Parts: sequence; structure tokens; C-alpha cells
Amino acid sequence: MKLIVNVSDNWAIGKNNGLLFHLSQDMKFFREHTTGNTIVMGRKTLESLPNSKPLPNRENIVLTRNRDYHPEGVTVYTSIDEFIANTPKRDNVYVIGGESLYRDLLPYCDTAYVTKVEKSVDDADAFMVNLDNDSNWQIFDISKEFEEKNLKFRFVTYKRV
Repeated sequence: MKLIVNVSDNWAIGKNNGLLFHLSQDMKFFREHTTGNTIVMGRKTLESLPNSKPLPNRENIVLTRNRDYHPEGVTVYTSIDEFIANTPKRDNVYVIGGESLYRDLLPYCDTAYVTKVEKSVDDADAFMVNLDNDSNWQIFDISKEFEEKNLKFRFVTYKRV
């Protein structure tokens, strides 16, 4: 399983159930990796998508404790154990958020695609585990630097060691 996330310098990922940065090159990167694959997210992440609808051209899975939650076009599991048991082939599965799902599914991931934006966001309310400080992860690849909307960023691939 893989995860894909956009983080600030201090590994912030969101505020008020929204992304911190809306960068077209990052959205393209996200689409290139996830289209035709399976994405897994929490309920709040699904509800933060346009019209609270699943993303097209992907199998959409939501993990939520709410047993009465059944949005159209989404497979819902109410526990990580249920998700793992029903998803035996996870090579093409991407974790797309939010904070607690990244944390809970990180042990099952072998690759992390991280868009690192060179800006600290101190008032964020959602954070990703800092993989630079986790000895289980190492940088495998770093892209050239990009700039958009006066923000500099790189695409960094981490692999589990």
C-alpha cells in the first residue's frame, strides 16, 4: 500500500477539513498516481471532495466507525481489520487522508509520495507523521524544485526500510 500527501515544512496537511495548498502540479501528480487505482480515505476526506462525491476513475473506499454511512459509489469499511481482510491485494491502494487514517495505515504502507511545500503552517489542525524523523522510512527520490503561486515545492518519494 502507498500513501500520497501534500505537506508543509512542519508536516501540516490541513485546516478546517481542507487542504492547505491547491497547486495544479500537485493535483496532476495526484491524478497520475491514483487514476485507475484504489484510494482509501476517511469520511471527512470524502466529504471534503467536490460535492462530497467519490473521485472518478478510481475505486473509492472510506473507513469510518459510522455503520450507517453508505454514500453512493463508495465501499465502506468500519474498521482497519475489515478493510485489510477485504483488500488482500493492496499494491495499487493509495491512502489519501486524513490525519488519523495516515497514522493508522502508515504501518501497512511501503511507499509514501509526499509533496513537500516550502512553507510552515502554524495554524493548521491536521498533521502527517514526519517521515524525516522516522527511522523506518528513507528518501528514495526527490524531484527538481517547482514553483507555483509563489510556493516552492518538490515531490519526494519515501520507501520503508
